[in-house]
Amino acid sequence: MEDYKKYQKELGEIPEFLNKYLNLDVMQRLKGVSLFCGMNYASPYMYDFSLNISRYDHSLNVALITWRLTHDKTQTLAALFHDVSTPVFSHVIDFMNGDYIEQESTEDKIREVLLSSRNLLTYLKEDDISLEDVIDFKKHSIVDLPRPSLCADRIENTIGGGMGWANKVDYKHAKQILDNLYIDKNENGQDEISLLSKDVGEYVLYINDCLNKLTHKDEDSYMMDLLADLVRLTINEGIIIYDDLYRLTEEEFFNIIEQYLYISDINDYYHLFKTVKDPLCMKHVIVKDRVVNPIVNGKRMI
Repeated sequence: MEDYKKYQKELGEIPEFLNKYLNLDVMQRLKGVSLFCGMNYASPYMYDFSLNISRYDHSLNVALITWRLTHDKTQTLAALFHDVSTPVFSHVIDFMNGDYIEQESTEDKIREVLLSSRNLLTYLKEDDISLEDVIDFKKHSIVDLPRPSLCADRIENTIGGGMGWANKVDYKHAKQILDNLYIDKNENGQDEISLLSKDVGEYVLYINDCLNKLTHKDEDSYMMDLLADLVRLTINEGIIIYDDLYRLTEEEFFNIIEQYLYISDINDYYHLFKTVKDPLCMKHVIVKDRVVNPIVNGKRMI
């Protein structure tokens, strides 16, 4: 945890204009949504996370990386809001929706979620920023680019995942990555976050490969599908509705679930998710392939 706090401090001071947006209700909810898709609530026999990182932490970090490189308010807000429509358990809901590959089935609710937030439009008007420019974060190449390019979201996921799940990144390595970042033009003429050092580029490839292997393990897909089945069952039983996934925190979801353990199917799925040691029936699922190929000193590494 100490290394993670030092990494967050290394990202720099939060710019004054950003504070009011951090206090929006839709951002505060993300403090109760985990970066690791709710698997920090799963059976301790299946995972060994060293950190519990929230989507709020991740979103703020992406915004600070963007600000560090651009000092552009619009791009920084687009970065801050890129995960604002993340439902409880994040990509578990993509699994539930059958979106194993792109894992983007929930992103189309960003507009709806932002418009539901009190004061947002007032704040944007004060800062002379268009709502459309922050909703469509994919138009900002520093914030988001298709793989294998680097962008602020991908860099932050690499560092956060490398610290909290793969246990391969410490503060020293995180600082090396941050200190190596600069903006270059890619082969499509877009601004792209690039690296100065080949050694750091190879380290980023190594961490990405470690995380890719973790997300491709059949055990991880089994647990993601298991929680997806539990969420689906909860909706089918009328305990919650689909839109509640975008309003609840993960702790609130489990508090609700625990009131309905008298329903045998819910009880079975819940206790299996919480206690399973050796899954008996795992299927191989083709999931999103997390490939990266950074630009280092003007050239793709691979």
